[in-house]
Amino acid sequence: MKKTAIICLTLLMCMATVFAGGSTEKSAEKTTYNVGICQFVQHVALDAATQGFEDAITDALGKDKVSFNYQNASADMATVTTIINSLVSDKVDLILANATPPLQSAAAATDTIPILGTSITDYATALGMPLDSTGATGINVSGASDLAPLDKQADMIKELFPDAKNVGLLYCSAEANSIYQITEMEKYLDNMGIKHTRYAFTDSNDVASVTQSACSGCDVIYIPTDNTAASCTEAIRNVVEPAKVPVVAGEEGICSGCGVATLTISYYDLGYTTGKMAVQVLTGASDVAKMPIEYAANPIKKYNAELCQTLGISIPSDYTAI
Repeated sequence: MKKTAIICLTLLMCMATVFAGGSTEKSAEKTTYNVGICQFVQHVALDAATQGFEDAITDALGKDKVSFNYQNASADMATVTTIINSLVSDKVDLILANATPPLQSAAAATDTIPILGTSITDYATALGMPLDSTGATGINVSGASDLAPLDKQADMIKELFPDAKNVGLLYCSAEANSIYQITEMEKYLDNMGIKHTRYAFTDSNDVASVTQSACSGCDVIYIPTDNTAASCTEAIRNVVEPAKVPVVAGEEGICSGCGVATLTISYYDLGYTTGKMAVQVLTGASDVAKMPIEYAANPIKKYNAELCQTLGISIPSDYTAI
């Protein structure tokens, strides 16, 4: 009897060990990645990029394998810092910085947690450092750029408004990405012999007044991929439409709100590209420090049919209506 009991007990212990092992393996299969998202402000372009990012990850890993901690800073830098510090304290597996200010804050807050940027115009400018020969940062940061060809945007201004004497460059002076684009645009306009003037607002409070100044002194206004402008398109339109001054925009969201034409990328596709990069980082397939910056592909000429009709502007046939 004792011998039989011992044998049974031994068998039960072996079975328990097997099931325990199976339980551990099953638990490992359910590993959940914690991804923190800091979006600078809510507007069409950034919202689309965040959605594309989340979709790419869940498409690859499944909804049960990833937890997103999404937070919006409402264009407030103090809030950006608070959000990023919270994500770092929570020891998330990866941070998505949607727009330049969150990227800068995240890079300053951690050198260990992988950071991916999206909706970033120029990483070298944003990070204050050159990219290496492969197009990677060499630190815990990579991502995707939303830079559409600025030379072609300058060509668009000349194509649509060949008689324009002065182009107003309207942007937020607090956004490094906007300053970069304006500086580059000035070079292209100079090469075309087109006069240009900068009109910089500091935040949403002076958008309307600065736009009014631009309308008073310019034939056409150019707005780059500027987050503050993108969140204030109604205020801008309320000034430019009665003044009958057309706006050429750096992206579709701004154009649909207050512009007549744009050479734009798909921000959803940009976010999706960033999400695929995140999968590589989370699964250990790629080292974020060695991942080259990705760039948006296939920019499209689009126009705002309603505002073009209101302003009496004719658009060439190779433009697509938004």
